[in-house]
Amino acid sequence: MDILQEFIKTTGFWSLGPGNVVMIVIGIVFIALAITKDYEPLLLVPIGMGAIVGNIPLIEGMSLSVYDMHRWVIEDGQVNYQPGSVLSYLYFGVSWGIYPPLVFLGIGAMTDFSTMLSNPKLVLLGAAAQVGVFLTFLGAIWLGFDLKQAGAIGIIGGADGPTAIFLSSKLAPELLGAIAIAAYSYMALVPVIQPPIMRLLTTRDERLIRMKPPRKVSRREKMIFPVAAFLICTLVAPGAMVLLGMLFFGNLLKESMVTERLANTARTAMIDIVTVLLGFSVGASTEASTFLTRQSLLIFGLGALAFAIATAGGVLFAKLMNLFLKEKINPLVGAAGVSAVPDSARVVQMVGQQEDPHNFLLMHAMAPNVAGVIGSAIAAGVLWAVLT
Repeated sequence: MDILQEFIKTTGFWSLGPGNVVMIVIGIVFIALAITKDYEPLLLVPIGMGAIVGNIPLIEGMSLSVYDMHRWVIEDGQVNYQPGSVLSYLYFGVSWGIYPPLVFLGIGAMTDFSTMLSNPKLVLLGAAAQVGVFLTFLGAIWLGFDLKQAGAIGIIGGADGPTAIFLSSKLAPELLGAIAIAAYSYMALVPVIQPPIMRLLTTRDERLIRMKPPRKVSRREKMIFPVAAFLICTLVAPGAMVLLGMLFFGNLLKESMVTERLANTARTAMIDIVTVLLGFSVGASTEASTFLTRQSLLIFGLGALAFAIATAGGVLFAKLMNLFLKEKINPLVGAAGVSAVPDSARVVQMVGQQEDPHNFLLMHAMAPNVAGVIGSAIAAGVLWAVLT
């Protein structure tokens, strides 16, 4: 009987708490949404499974958690090395900001900036959407977060998970798990959050606006752009050098036409591997004891507000631009100014075709969408520079 009792104490059932159950259920919900609703399955499936793994109660003396880092300890007058858990080594890529630049490299290798180059004024919509970042930054300060924490929370408004992880690893590593989950959750919920805001802020006549097809961009323009854009952006915000350097490097691999093997690896195998490791390790960091806190709930609330403001900012700025333009912009395109590539652009196409099935907005929406990726990285660089 004593042996049975000792065995029961070593099982996860013995230490399973309500918080662990809640987080396991959340992980299952993420997986269900990914499978049944197709909400960012490449992100939600790894994160959801990671959350389940990370909330299995730990056994004393066993190094299993992402937080069981390697360390040096003094025992009996001797300095001994204690290795960390396997999950903690995978989590280094998150906590040290290694995975996000690799994701940006893959994004650059699969991104076509042609639509943005063909209609440069649409870049302004990507910049306008960053208003969500800075208004949320002020809101976080008002709620009692310090400046660095507020900066890390604000970047959720860019709807760019890798950028949010990168900045929070530099400014507020203690909030990294909550910020990462919030950013990726709202990226996955783009088809749910954005359409009501888009319809609320536009009239039917505005949603019916048709835009001229984008002009053809030359190969020379495509090759010059990544180098020129990198120099301009990073001279403005040196803190964005790592993210934008990898983004534009990946794009140069694609557009140069002489490094197709490297570009193909970056946009397929490499980004898939990094996405799996990033999503799973972020999910595994959501242990109930560290994740279910008042701060985490506030971060989720601020994240939703940030995303809504960013969407509204892009739509309203498009309406403002139309006051001065002869060739009008469909204001729906402004919603794609957030960095959720390409989901925001697809939502713009979906909402536009609900009014007019023959109105094709996808290519136009990709311009502010990719501009939003650049804009969120610049915003992160500015916040990092100012707040450190």
